[in-house]
Amino acid sequence: MNLNIRFKKSMCLMLILALGMNVIGCGSSKSDKSSDQLEEITIVLDWTPNTNHTGLYVAQDLGYFKEVGLKVNIIQPPEDGAAVLVASGQAEFGIDFQDYMAPALIGEDALPITAVAALIQHNTSGIISLKEKGITSPKGMEGQKYATWDLPIEKAMIEYLVNKDGGDYNKVELVPNATDVATALTTNVDCVWVYYAWDGIATKIKGLDTNYFAFKDFGEEFDYYNPVIISNNDYLKNHSDQAKKFLKAVEKGYQYAIEQPEKAAGILCKAAPEVDKTLALESQKWLANQYQADAKHWGEFDAKRWDGFYQWLFKKDLITEEIKPGTGFTNDFLSMD
Repeated sequence: MNLNIRFKKSMCLMLILALGMNVIGCGSSKSDKSSDQLEEITIVLDWTPNTNHTGLYVAQDLGYFKEVGLKVNIIQPPEDGAAVLVASGQAEFGIDFQDYMAPALIGEDALPITAVAALIQHNTSGIISLKEKGITSPKGMEGQKYATWDLPIEKAMIEYLVNKDGGDYNKVELVPNATDVATALTTNVDCVWVYYAWDGIATKIKGLDTNYFAFKDFGEEFDYYNPVIISNNDYLKNHSDQAKKFLKAVEKGYQYAIEQPEKAAGILCKAAPEVDKTLALESQKWLANQYQADAKHWGEFDAKRWDGFYQWLFKKDLITEEIKPGTGFTNDFLSMD
């Protein structure tokens, strides 16, 4: 069940060639720009705009980026995700997930990326089901239909948690996940892995009576970070001041979202009119207490939690080699005053 990133690496190289080595990620302001012009950088999302990204749109809309001398382009990702663009230097920053980053940090084909801020302090993903199914813990998934993405880490986590909780994973029926959560729960499956702030809230809005349990509550190794902001290692080395300015403005955007979730939801919907306004508002109010949660500073990583998840992956043979403690993240570019 080992993961492999050779495909990502090849995609990265092909992308560089296709764009004629016109790298924007590893260069700051162009030499012909005057000192009073804004420095232009790019951040690529992990998915379509949602409340995970609200702080970015707030920083853009309220001029926080401009205040630190930046013009920030927020773009949606290619099919292969943000990591490829960031690793190749075609974007200075991107949104990724700690579990997805794991294979990118090892081997000869390791990608030159580092997580520089946690958008949400704790793992808010878990299993949701209709209340009538009585699934209140991993053991309850036994004998039920689970909507799977058929990913090695995903299935290994479910197996571990079900068995640890006294259930039998072999009795969990895996069904391909091919529709939205609310439809799946009311048609062909009994339980689904969701990121509660979006899909979980969506089921509530649609009037479904559900049970939900978070992975982190049944295994401390699963209180990992998702989503995170990643950056290109060369960019961070050569343009550390610009990176700090960017993250300072982003932090200000998320603090606004924490303090004024209703207004922040409005800003998100203005930037992305396709977003359901009711869902955005309810999700925003729920996330207001999750962005920073119990952390002393917004965006900071706890090394024990970060390393603990990767240690579990290695013990379960889900990655080909051990990821050394402290690899793949840094707090050095955050405002930690």
